[in-house]
Amino acid sequence: MQPARKRFGQNFLHSPGVIARIVASLAPRPGQALVEIGPGHGALTEPVLALAGALNAIELDRDLAAELRTRFAGRGLDLIGADALRFDFASLAPPGGRLRIFGNLPYNISTPLLFHLLDQRAVIGDMLFMLQREVVDRMAAAPGDPDYGRLSVMIQYACAVEALFIVPPGAFWPAPKVQSRIVLLTPYLNLPHPAADERRFAEVVQRAFAQRRKTLRNSLSGVVTETQFAAADIEPGLRPEVLSVAQFVRLADA
Repeated sequence: MQPARKRFGQNFLHSPGVIARIVASLAPRPGQALVEIGPGHGALTEPVLALAGALNAIELDRDLAAELRTRFAGRGLDLIGADALRFDFASLAPPGGRLRIFGNLPYNISTPLLFHLLDQRAVIGDMLFMLQREVVDRMAAAPGDPDYGRLSVMIQYACAVEALFIVPPGAFWPAPKVQSRIVLLTPYLNLPHPAADERRFAEVVQRAFAQRRKTLRNSLSGVVTETQFAAADIEPGLRPEVLSVAQFVRLADA
């Protein structure tokens, strides 16, 4: 078995109990368009294939990809050697259908990968991921929580977020120095708070949290005027971590 490679951020899942809980949370069925990101040595691939009968998987590590192609030859696995950060997931979506994406994501690329997937959410039904616990806590945080920030706002704008169970370091080889957590993301078919211009919304959120200890008046200086704060009914003396997704949308729209 190939050892983990630091440059790919690899930590291989090996706990049968944790694997069973993840597969139960995913509940794969035949006919679904399933995509696994970073299958590694196939710890999740094996049981998911057994239930679904077919699966697409994206693996950047060429040696692991070759190992998986040999192991699962003729068993319904379509292994794609590619970088998930640059992959066009829409190319795998069935006509009129949506993808179910899952995986144990490398910690070193988890946030940019999440933003890449959000850009393609129109073809995604749901996403079940194992991530560093602190990342999941940030994704699920409510306004006013210490963990609430740019990631919270951008994820919650686009998806319903359900933080599931915690996974201890011992479930992996090699064991990471942090806890992990499973999260279920379900992109909204109809956004609860649609922004008139999503790029402007993203810019306002990014600027607001770039210096999160500053008030909105200071962090958004040159972007939002006092008149626009008033039009959005947002107090400019507030700090960004107390604003809800809906309030950020109002601010961006104003």
